[in-house]
Amino acid sequence: MKFHDKLPVYMQIMDYLKTKIAIGEIGGGEQLPSVRELSKELRVNPNTVQRSYQELEREDLVYTQRGMGTFVAEDENIVMSLKKSMAEEIINNFIQEMEGLGFSQKEIVEIILDEINGGVE
Repeated sequence: MKFHDKLPVYMQIMDYLKTKIAIGEIGGGEQLPSVRELSKELRVNPNTVQRSYQELEREDLVYTQRGMGTFVAEDENIVMSLKKSMAEEIINNFIQEMEGLGFSQKEIVEIILDEINGGVE
């Protein structure tokens, strides 16, 4: 994983784990790597990983069992809500960039429909 300067590292780790949860790479009820393992793998301070886990827990995406580790929430609604939230962010960023290029919302919709239907000729 490569980190950038635009977001704090703990938030980038959260996004990394959220993506893995959203695409099902880490399933509901599955245990996350230990703080020590993930900090070693990502080459970051364990406190940074711990903060990521705490924030994910605050968002109800994971839960911690004392002495057992941190696990992904098993509620499918939470995962679906995460996916929708991530999709909204992608779409909003896309719309902002397209509007920045001077396209109207109607033109953006037409471009998307053209692409879905096989591209503009």
